[in-house]
Amino acid sequence: MSTIAAIRLVAARELRVKLRDKTFLFSTVFFLLFAIGGTVLPALFAGGSSSVAVVAGDASEQRLRDAGLEVRVAADPERLVRDGDVDAAVVAGPAVVAMKEAPSDVVRALSTQPEVRLLDPDAVNEAAAFIIPFAFAIVFFFTSLTFGLQIAQSVTEEKQTRMVEILVAAVPARALLAGKVLAGGVLALAQIALIAFVTVAGAQLTDGGNELLPLLAPAMGWFVPFFVVGFVMLAALWAAVGAMVDRQEDISGASMPMQLLVMLPFFLVAFLQDNPTVITVMSYIPFSAPTAMPIRLFDGDAAAWEPFVSLAILVVTALAALAVGARLYEGSLLRTNGRTSWATAWRDRELQRL
Repeated sequence: MSTIAAIRLVAARELRVKLRDKTFLFSTVFFLLFAIGGTVLPALFAGGSSSVAVVAGDASEQRLRDAGLEVRVAADPERLVRDGDVDAAVVAGPAVVAMKEAPSDVVRALSTQPEVRLLDPDAVNEAAAFIIPFAFAIVFFFTSLTFGLQIAQSVTEEKQTRMVEILVAAVPARALLAGKVLAGGVLALAQIALIAFVTVAGAQLTDGGNELLPLLAPAMGWFVPFFVVGFVMLAALWAAVGAMVDRQEDISGASMPMQLLVMLPFFLVAFLQDNPTVITVMSYIPFSAPTAMPIRLFDGDAAAWEPFVSLAILVVTALAALAVGARLYEGSLLRTNGRTSWATAWRDRELQRL
């Protein structure tokens, strides 16, 4: 069997296992529901009222109808509110009557808004300027951490059940590693694509969504290659961590350096995203570039050449991480006498070559 065929075989096996894994399916559904809840539900429930009562001949009746509200004419509009037949009522004064919450859509329909001139019309909404960078960080954080731990657990499970000895006898160790990384990358990318699709579709229903998407598109477009390369870089190291232990209980301690590599960029972005100097430096550090560079592109702070340079640095680092991860993986995969240190795994791989 060729190496390519072996990689495809391992990847297909990993995909079948994960697609039947209830944890993976639950996490995918949860993220999709979270994306829907964050975009669609605010648009659906925004406004406060959908029906309003007025007295016959009220001058505001036509304005309320033009605003898309359901208008009912009654001799005593306030009684309809108390009986729960309508959400709000316009009474003499004029005044708006409601039961518990101010009906913002009715107030807007009756208000005369002055002309608004924006001195900086291209500026991003402050809420979006905070949420979108945080979203990039949290997506990369949770995806790389979740799928990385799953890769490590899969490797450890194979060692614990001694299945790895059968697998290594059938396919090369590096093909086994490549198949696991490939399958994890495909699943992670597919999950992110679903989340992005739902988010973009939901944004179309929100006020300002059509204006925000053109600003977000370049950052989202660059996030894909940065995510793929960054995930591959981390996945190989996660697999090596899984190979260094032979019990599931030991993964937490052995993976602490990897968890820090994933968590530190996330917290730096979450707390220092308004510091341009820190974000600029992070956009060239391989472990934080998948998050920091798309943020700078969204903010418009990055020159056209910068994402290419940052991605090139990330690719070189990913290739080095693949080489290191493969060596550690091979040096510790067949060791079943407890936790293997990084130095021992590196040395054992060198002895195997000799």
